Amino acid sequence: MSNPLKIALVAEGPTDLVVIEAAMKAVLPHPFILTLLQPEATQPQMGNGWGGVLKWCHGAQQRHHGSLDTDPTMMGFDLLIIHIDVDVSTLKYENCGAAVTELAQQNNWGTLPCSQPCPPVADTVDALMGVMQSWLGAATPGDQTIFCLPAQSSGTWLAAAILSPKHSLLTGGECDVNLEDGLKRLPKEQRIKKKRDYQLHAPRITEQWDQVKALCSQAAQFEQTVLTALNSLSLGLSESSGGGDDS
Repeated sequence: MSNPLKIALVAEGPTDLVVIEAAMKAVLPHPFILTLLQPEATQPQMGNGWGGVLKWCHGAQQRHHGSLDTDPTMMGFDLLIIHIDVDVSTLKYENCGAAVTELAQQNNWGTLPCSQPCPPVADTVDALMGVMQSWLGAATPGDQTIFCLPAQSSGTWLAAAILSPKHSLLTGGECDVNLEDGLKRLPKEQRIKKKRDYQLHAPRITEQWDQVKALCSQAAQFEQTVLTALNSLSLGLSESSGGGDDS
């Protein structure tokens, strides 16, 4: 594949973009261009955080019924990543305001909070996936749709990359909703507080991806989902190019 993959990203915020881009550099064998669709500065009404992701999903099902792969607004992209942190499973629609609460009731969205006993984190992930799919409604995930659900947040993947595997902050890390806040309390030379800090340390995620996967089951799941989507895309490209030179 000579041309860079064009990947659209719907995420909670800019630090998530940094983490996901670093993970993709470790996973993908091809060059890629990652475009942040949400949050997007020209659409401030969507907001950021998980409420912004929710509104993007709701907007997707309002403009398109069927596979997201065939959504006209997605046709310029090879892959679509939809991100949300697993700690959203502990929150309520009311946290996003009365308008979102009303939308949840009108559209019969999945129930929040939906967190399950952890470990294992997989039960909570499954429940949250069901909620996200209810936000999408008739806009169904396609073969090139990738869900990215770091547990309990994308900060866990960064922590797994920069800390010793035996560091106390990583004990039960995928079940600890306070781990990302713990990064802000590390010794000064290790402290992670701002987007700049995430950008500075992001290359470690790429370099230490095997360690991240070993400590974070959701990182391993994300990689598998990406490779499955890539395989589907490759097959599609192969089929579309059939009938050419057979020599």
